[in-house]
Amino acid sequence: MASSPAVPPPGSLRLRALNVLTGLQVRAYRRTGGRVGARLRGAPVLLLDHVGRKSGTPRTTPLLYLDDPPGLVIVASAGGRAAHPAWWLNLRAAPETTVQVGGERRRVRAREADAAERERLWPKLVAMYPDYDVYAKRTDREMPVVILSPVA
Repeated sequence: MASSPAVPPPGSLRLRALNVLTGLQVRAYRRTGGRVGARLRGAPVLLLDHVGRKSGTPRTTPLLYLDDPPGLVIVASAGGRAAHPAWWLNLRAAPETTVQVGGERRRVRAREADAAERERLWPKLVAMYPDYDVYAKRTDREMPVVILSPVA
């Protein structure tokens, strides 16, 4: 499948610019308790903390999420790219982490939805953010639906 035009190729100037903008969004979200940067095209955004599985570097990624009590649901879409996003690979290596939803920080454990959960959640995710269907058509991989369950 062709690379997504919405997601810049690795190492490109567009990707570096996107990374700068993402960093600004994370800082604004954190400083304002989610009053700034908490929505993208009507869908809610959380901040996912994760640690680089190779580098050990702490990272934060803003992601769209679906509230599905008691957990939260995110999609490892990477805009329909052929490869999984780094944050998902990092979570598979270290699934216990924190997220920030608005002004609240939560401890969570990440796991991939099973087939029945995916079947139930996918229509809700697409209703929230229709581009997920577009992304799914761009790639041959099944984009993981990730459940973030609360950790006591």
